[in-house]
Amino acid sequence: MSTRTCVTGADLVLSDQVLSGHTLIIEGGRITDIVTKAPAASAVDRVLDRRGHVIVPGFVDVHVHGVDGLDVLDGPGAIRAMAVILPRFGVTAFCPTTIACAPGALTAVLQEVAELRGVPKGDGARVLPAHLESNFISPDYRGAQPLSCLRMPPPRLVTLRDAEGSSRTDAAAGLEFTADDVLAVIDRHVQHVGIVTLAPELDGGLDLVRSLSGAGIRVSLGHTGAGFDVAQAAIAAGASQATHLFNRMPPMTHRNPGVVGAILVADDVDAELICDGHHVHPATMRMAIAAKRRIMAVTDGTAGSGRPKGARVTLGGQPIEVGDVARLSDGTMAGSVLTMDGAFRMLVSGLGLSLVDGARMCATAPARAIGVEGHALARDAVADFVVLSDTLQVVETWIGGRSVFGRQPS
Repeated sequence: MSTRTCVTGADLVLSDQVLSGHTLIIEGGRITDIVTKAPAASAVDRVLDRRGHVIVPGFVDVHVHGVDGLDVLDGPGAIRAMAVILPRFGVTAFCPTTIACAPGALTAVLQEVAELRGVPKGDGARVLPAHLESNFISPDYRGAQPLSCLRMPPPRLVTLRDAEGSSRTDAAAGLEFTADDVLAVIDRHVQHVGIVTLAPELDGGLDLVRSLSGAGIRVSLGHTGAGFDVAQAAIAAGASQATHLFNRMPPMTHRNPGVVGAILVADDVDAELICDGHHVHPATMRMAIAAKRRIMAVTDGTAGSGRPKGARVTLGGQPIEVGDVARLSDGTMAGSVLTMDGAFRMLVSGLGLSLVDGARMCATAPARAIGVEGHALARDAVADFVVLSDTLQVVETWIGGRSVFGRQPS
């Protein structure tokens, strides 16, 4: 018999309004009701008083490479360990995110994702299908992605299964692995690949967009030098997302809108935004949010997220150092040190967005984009939520109707 829990007194951030002093009724891992007054103690098993707090849907990060010293590509157990740590920062679900890597490393990541998908394991965040910042990006816009792992898409690609044997260029060049080898890994684990970032201007790029999107994978435009027309062609071919808007893509101008402009005017494309105030200027963030509703906050977090300045960690095996952002030894920006609670505070306290809009960008918009159903503060929604202090610090994180992280006794 399931426990019936009442969480009362907090301000509840719904999809369209904030309800002050209302009560969540939780049973069987779901929110069964939202009421104005707490029920009698005899009608529930537990009553938790959270007056003076704010409750928002659990944060969903669809682009996170690591946290607190851990990197997705560290090997077996790394993703599971990340899942245990991320609820500290209000994250209830995440897409483990790779940088461009060899097929063996990619296989290991996708095998662990497959093992962890579905119901949360103990005190961990839900593991969603992986996000691959793939091998098929522009060398000129690669940022911290290793050049040695970048490949051109196979020519004349129609479906993922057609990739095998279609390209011999990489093998002839004596490279360790071919584009076909990478696509074969994706094909074998396709149900556990949620997002693939690629540059559509590469030869064969538009065919790859069609192939991946046809296999049910979200194609995200990123690390790309595509112009406006090519970006529009990629969207028409099935691209439905943009990876860290503005970063590692040409700037938009009034006569040359480029890939940024194509993304901003596309109503059916979701755009990631790294909300740390360093990757994108706050004024530019405001303009993008005003121009496009389908924008979602991401961290692009690394193993440096949650670590002090000066800490040295790795990103896909590459040494990086923690500062206001993460950087390679040559100073190249290599992801962020942001966490999702920090992104929420930046949006609400820094940019002045409402609690409703902040929760949409950090929780419900990414959940909808990646296909997570019933993620909101609403009747019959899954009971994944975050209790925040009046300064928007994480106090508790609930997943599936259980408190998996807390800074105060319940």
